[in-house]
Amino acid sequence: MKNFFKGSLALLASRMSGGLNVNCTKFLLPLWMAPLGFVTVRLLFGTLFFWWIGIFSKPDTSSRRDRVKLFILGATMVFGYMILYAKGITYTTPVNFAIFNALQPVWVFAFSVVCCNERVTAGKVAGICLGFCGVVATLFSEAPHELASNPLLGNAMALASSLFYAVYLFSSTALLRRVSNVVMLKYTFLGAACSAVLFFLFTGCEVPRLFLEYNGKAVAVMLFVLFFPTAISYLLVPIGLKYLKTTLVAMFGYVTLFVATVVSLLTGQDRFDLALLFALSLICIGIFLVGRAEKRG
Repeated sequence: MKNFFKGSLALLASRMSGGLNVNCTKFLLPLWMAPLGFVTVRLLFGTLFFWWIGIFSKPDTSSRRDRVKLFILGATMVFGYMILYAKGITYTTPVNFAIFNALQPVWVFAFSVVCCNERVTAGKVAGICLGFCGVVATLFSEAPHELASNPLLGNAMALASSLFYAVYLFSSTALLRRVSNVVMLKYTFLGAACSAVLFFLFTGCEVPRLFLEYNGKAVAVMLFVLFFPTAISYLLVPIGLKYLKTTLVAMFGYVTLFVATVVSLLTGQDRFDLALLFALSLICIGIFLVGRAEKRG
C-alpha cells in the first residue's frame, strides 16, 4: 500500500505539471519559438539534467543491450511524441490536445492484448469503442477559428502523439525491471536529443524570437517548461511505472486533461461548445470503463 501511494503521488504531481505544460506550450508556440527548436531545447536540457543526476546516483549496472534499447526508445518514441506534441498544439486548442493525452489507457490496453495476451472483456471493448467514438467526434466537430487554425490536422497529430507516448509507457515498464529510473531517463533522453539535433541540422530552424527579443513572461514560461514538465515530471513517471500497473499510470492522463481544461478556460486559450462537451464525455466514459475492467482483472 505504501508503494501504491508513493507511485500515485508521483504521477499526480507529474500529470499536474503536464497539464500546465499544455498551456505553456500553446503560449510559446509558434509566437516565441518554432516547434523543432522548442523540442530540441527541451531534450538537450533534459539530457544534461539526467546525466548530471546520474553522477550522484548508484553505479550503472545495466547491460549494453538494455542501454541500446533505451536509446532507440528515446530516439523514436520520446522524440516522436514531443515533436508531434509541439507541432500539433500550434494547430488546435489545449483542451483538444489534452483529450488525446487522456486516450493513453486505451492504447496501453490494446498493446497488452496484442503483446501480453491480455484478457478481453465486454467492459474493456465497450470502453475502447466509446473512446474512439469520442475521438472521431473531436476530430471532425471543430471548424477553424481564432483559437485553432487547423483543428483537424492538430487533433490528428495529438492522436499520434498519444500513441507514441503509450508505446513509451508500455515499453518502459519491462525495461524498468532491469534498469534504474535515472538510467532509463539518461539513455531515452540522449536518444531523443540525438534525433532532434539530426532533424535540426538537416531541416534547419529559425532563431527563436525568445532569444532575440527579451520578454519576462515568455522566459519564465520557458524556464517552467524546462524544470518541471521536462525534468521533474519525467523523473517522477518511472516511479509510477515501477509501483503501479501501466494502464493505471496512463489513467492519470485525467489529471492532465482537468488541469489543461481549467487553465485554458481561465486564460482564454480555449472555449467549450456542445460538440466538444459530447466528445469529451464519450472519451471520459470510455477510459473509465477500460480502467474499471482493468482493475477487475
